[in-house]
Amino acid sequence: MTEYDYWKIFPRMPRKVTIGDITVRDGFQHLEKFISTRAKIFYLEELIFAGCRNIEVTNLGNPYLMPQFADAEDLFRHLRSDRFKQRCQRKGVNYDELVLTAITIREPAVDRAIRLKEEGIGPDRVLMMVSTEEEHHFANSGTTLPAYWKEAERCIRKCHDAGIKMCGTVSTIWGSPIGGATKLEDAVEFTRRWLEIGADDIEHADHDGSASSPEVYRYFSMIMDAIPHPEVHIAHFHETKRVASASVLAALQAGISHFEATLGGLGGQPANFLDDCPVKGTGEYYYEDPRYVGLVCLEDLLVQVDEMGIEHGYDVDRILWLGRQMEKTVGQRLRSEAVINGRTLKEGHPKFARPGLKPLKEKFGEQPGQKLPADWAPTAVLPEKYR
Repeated sequence: MTEYDYWKIFPRMPRKVTIGDITVRDGFQHLEKFISTRAKIFYLEELIFAGCRNIEVTNLGNPYLMPQFADAEDLFRHLRSDRFKQRCQRKGVNYDELVLTAITIREPAVDRAIRLKEEGIGPDRVLMMVSTEEEHHFANSGTTLPAYWKEAERCIRKCHDAGIKMCGTVSTIWGSPIGGATKLEDAVEFTRRWLEIGADDIEHADHDGSASSPEVYRYFSMIMDAIPHPEVHIAHFHETKRVASASVLAALQAGISHFEATLGGLGGQPANFLDDCPVKGTGEYYYEDPRYVGLVCLEDLLVQVDEMGIEHGYDVDRILWLGRQMEKTVGQRLRSEAVINGRTLKEGHPKFARPGLKPLKEKFGEQPGQKLPADWAPTAVLPEKYR
């Protein structure tokens, strides 16, 4: 007999997940228009009030390269303010549970995070990033992998001394948009290296939508065999082929319980044009059509795990409302299907029922709820060839 209990088939699959939001950082970095500081604060606040506890606030790198983040310190100053803490208290949010993250790809950004921490407005956590494919790593960081590893080791020590956690990201796990195919084994080893030099957690990133569900299951199974501590591992999937939900399911089945997403599936390579001016970003876009890049949609991911019966801590309806507001903010239709079609309603949509079923059943002498002819046996008997 087939075993129908999902958690018995996949015993590593969690019953509770953490879903971090990175809309205001990764989501907005790809937009070619500046999102106002007021709007950024609005979405940061509302995401937290809707249940997000792990949130990326901004990028502390050089705003000349990414002017979308010229207001980085203003965002942190607001989130560390007494006013916002009081609002959290009124909303029933335990402020001490929040983890505010900033991206700090290079050491000057790490130093900036430490300075802000000393001022009382800095992040709880920062992130540095390596790619297993060195051309992609060089495009992101401007230096070699060996040199970067030494820099990261030094930065981790500095962060820990300042009371800041460090996330080590491993990218190009399933392939590089520059160098092509990569080896999963390299990413497992890079994960070990991050932990060896003191990283507090690891983001496992598919930064260009290269992942397929069988390879996602294979990789995260390798990770969980090598480092069986799900609290350390974070899955980060981009969506370029509309298959990221399958990758999420594969990661869940392998035992991963922490994911990242953005409202509307926003995100991607940093913009090289902002408002009316070309900007440096990270150079030429990797994709022929930059509209079709971004992360897995927070709205759709929440509907997916919610309908699987997995605990997540969000107000799903509030997030769907926020997704609709985000489409107004960016001025275009985004990639969430759930903001249009909503959740699967157990009670259905009675307003769409055609009139006349009840009198027709009465005319035929059928009972309410009767679905088979009265003279049929209660259980079907299959033909011999199908038994």
